[in-house]
Amino acid sequence: MLSSTLFEGRRVRLTPLVPADVQYMARWQMDADYLRLLDAQDPAYPKTEQQLVDWIHERRRGSTTYLFGIRLRENDELIGFIELGDILWPHRTSWLAIGIGDRAHRGQGYGHEALALALDYAFLELNLYRVQLTVFEYNKPAIKLYEKLGFRREGAFREFMQRDGRRWDMYLYGILAHEWLERSR
Repeated sequence: MLSSTLFEGRRVRLTPLVPADVQYMARWQMDADYLRLLDAQDPAYPKTEQQLVDWIHERRRGSTTYLFGIRLRENDELIGFIELGDILWPHRTSWLAIGIGDRAHRGQGYGHEALALALDYAFLELNLYRVQLTVFEYNKPAIKLYEKLGFRREGAFREFMQRDGRRWDMYLYGILAHEWLERSR
């Protein structure tokens, strides 16, 4: 029998992101720590609501990205996002990104549950073989979470980025379908 809990965990569920969500996401953009945990491509700089709407629409085009909102089941509050993106279908490989917006929701286990749902979706629904991500050396809570879920550190981009007058490594992590399925069953 197929699972009916594909998008629902005990405390969170994965939903589409809609334009109305950008008002919450814009608040997260005012948190420098949040921005510095997410992206190395650009300096930490808040996006406008219109830029966030454009970001959501851009990711909906094509068939290589699956973008979800992370919502609390108890009250439907949007607390973050998770993305399986840049999928290379011939190789069944995807990049993963996650962000928990409000500080009050970080470190509460919501990211763990959302990542488990996303990995189930990646391996059981999309039939991917590999999911990979990068994480900054200074993001110790995320590193601990990824390793707890079974991701393996596969390499480092040494002294990849500069923040606060210091060079930081960026780590590459990956997990394969059989590794996840052995752990989660």
